[in-house]
Amino acid sequence: MAVTGGVMFVFLVAHMVGNLKIFAGPEAFNHYSEWLRTVGSPAVPYRTVLTLLEVVLLLSVVLHITAAVQLARRARAARPVKYRSRKRVQQSYASRTMRWGGVIIALFVIYHLLDLTFLVANPAGVPGDPYGNAVAGFSTWYVTLAYTVALIAVGFHLRHGLWSALQTLGRSDDRRERAVNVTASVAAVLLIAGFLSVPFAVITGLVGLR
Repeated sequence: MAVTGGVMFVFLVAHMVGNLKIFAGPEAFNHYSEWLRTVGSPAVPYRTVLTLLEVVLLLSVVLHITAAVQLARRARAARPVKYRSRKRVQQSYASRTMRWGGVIIALFVIYHLLDLTFLVANPAGVPGDPYGNAVAGFSTWYVTLAYTVALIAVGFHLRHGLWSALQTLGRSDDRRERAVNVTASVAAVLLIAGFLSVPFAVITGLVGLR
């Protein structure tokens, strides 16, 4: 889970940075979107590198979910008798909501692809115009609200995931516990703030069609 989570974290950082290009205007944003499909050209065919990255990301998602299911089953097998009482003093809100947060994120990813990639859920979507499609989608308040709720869930999941991964990879101990907690929290907040800046910029009129 730590390794596949790391792969997805790197993807999220790159995706967020790319999204911020929307503030540079339609030409810059659409050019960036096209560049993703032409990376490696003419050495390799159109969209080769992007397709390979998508395959790696998909495998990471599948393996991440598989690992989560396996760990849950091991936990239940190790403790067949339920605890008479549960103390939540040491549990964070994020750790208690990792499972349903993962479900929300999975549903969000499906909707996100239907909205801005396949344009099925975006009636105003136009193929070849990522900037216009993003503006058209986020101009609707309930779309922006849905993205906000989903991205907050991503933030909680990411914060706890980073903390857990650092522990798994041996980067956390009693002496560095506070630093690890702060690092995970700051990374999650900055990443989600970057993602949310786009829909909020559109809904407030800071970014729009020109």
